[in-house]
Amino acid sequence: MGNQSKTKDNFLAQAGILATAGILSRIIGLLYKSPLVAVIGETGFGYYHAAYGFYTIVLLISSYSIPSAISKLIAPKLAVREYRNAHRLFYCALGYVLVVGMIAGLFLFFCAGWFVEEQAVPVLRMFAPTIFFYGILGVLRGYFQAHRSMVQTSFSQILEQIANAIVSIGGAWLLIKWGAAGVTAGADMEGKRAVLGAMGSALGTGMGVLAGLIFMWGVYLLNRKIILRRVQRDPHESMDSYGSMIRMISRIVTPFILSTAIYNLNSTVVSYLYTKLIPNLRALDSDLHYTNYGTYGVAVTVFNIPIAFATAMASAMIPSVAQASASGDIEKTKEKITSAVKTTMIISIPAAVGLFVLAKPIIYILFPRSDEVVTLAAKLLMVLAAAVVLYALSTLSNSILQGLGRVNIPVVNAGIALTIQSIASFALLMYTDVDLYGLAITNTLYAAIMCVLNQVALRRVINYRQEWKKSFILPSLASLVMGVSAKGAFQLLVLATKSPRIALAPAVAFGVIVYFVVLLSLKTLSEEEIKDLPKGHVLVKIAKKCKLL
Repeated sequence: MGNQSKTKDNFLAQAGILATAGILSRIIGLLYKSPLVAVIGETGFGYYHAAYGFYTIVLLISSYSIPSAISKLIAPKLAVREYRNAHRLFYCALGYVLVVGMIAGLFLFFCAGWFVEEQAVPVLRMFAPTIFFYGILGVLRGYFQAHRSMVQTSFSQILEQIANAIVSIGGAWLLIKWGAAGVTAGADMEGKRAVLGAMGSALGTGMGVLAGLIFMWGVYLLNRKIILRRVQRDPHESMDSYGSMIRMISRIVTPFILSTAIYNLNSTVVSYLYTKLIPNLRALDSDLHYTNYGTYGVAVTVFNIPIAFATAMASAMIPSVAQASASGDIEKTKEKITSAVKTTMIISIPAAVGLFVLAKPIIYILFPRSDEVVTLAAKLLMVLAAAVVLYALSTLSNSILQGLGRVNIPVVNAGIALTIQSIASFALLMYTDVDLYGLAITNTLYAAIMCVLNQVALRRVINYRQEWKKSFILPSLASLVMGVSAKGAFQLLVLATKSPRIALAPAVAFGVIVYFVVLLSLKTLSEEEIKDLPKGHVLVKIAKKCKLL
């Protein structure tokens, strides 16, 4: 639980641990989606994806950003060794999420019909208990993140996804089998199969969160004696009252929640526009729109994988920036920001290029569907590829501003970006025939607006000016070389093996090697910067053997 070691003080290493778990979790989530769609069908996945969007927004409003907010609250207390106040904050936060989670879960259950079509209502209701459990899980994760220890959160994320995958597929299959009894084949059977399958998948989400909660609570109980011993030895006589702590939590958590909610509300807004509002206004087939939205969900699922690194970096940044800012060390704060942005871009830019050049084989292998569905999802992924970089940067800058105590700025910026995106989405869907491409285009537009507004705010708050050459230009050049190399290698391997499945992994591995060779040849990373990365010492040894350092 201590946070004095050099390793634990290195937020890049902690971000690496969390990013590895985040990427593994998303890969698990990605791999189980294909058999899930095979079980519940495209329409069932459309119901699930639409219900999940509205579940997400209620979760965002109630408790999704709790880990970041709690880590920001507790980290400054730990920095000055106020262990008693830190633990009291922990208990107050638990009380807060129990109340808010209960209210939010009941709201989602009884008001589900306000958000989705009748067919998807039972699916959305299945998500309601998950809201309650997630708040408690969030407080536990935030408490350990405040200690700059991401290992517990990382394991719980992986466990959550494994349980989610198993129960989603198993639950969907069992519900469909149970629901098929006494129902004749035909449209009624297909419709019931889609709804029951989507409900089973929603149940998997809840069981995943519950598994993560049980694990984190077990970790807390294992550390409880050490925690209470530090509380008893705390020499500080002054204690914050529970009332002041509740007010502090409300003052900090509310902007965090609003910022995160509005920042992520864009997917829910476009879901509502595409599956409910536009079909009603244009007298279109809503079932067909749900099916098409399931195809868009396939592209978004793949698109979200590389953003896991930026999300992890953002989580690691908040307590680190909060402590540096509280000490008044502006230069150290700027150094941390520059390092975080550079590391995030070195990962995000090649990921975006890789998704663009290999979009179709990635979709084909992960979601083997008809050629029409695979082609459409691949084209959507290519449009979304640029947004990987923009979302990574805006996610990071959001957390930096929150860590600096400017928690209201991301709320305003997200509101402006969401308004512009909503207007653009409505116009494209209502008055043009771009269909799903309109969702991908405006998704990218939203992230671009957030990037610009947040960068302007950072310059105004701490006079921060972004370094461009090594953070953006050189990684972009290396990524272009990588993209050409990976695409060429894939085409050659397909010709040789006649199998895209066999060709993809070696082509990706070759592209990664080319990227890092070019990156180091351009002197983008110093030896010390590489050592700060997870397994950095190993990477340095390899680079030196290859005469790259």
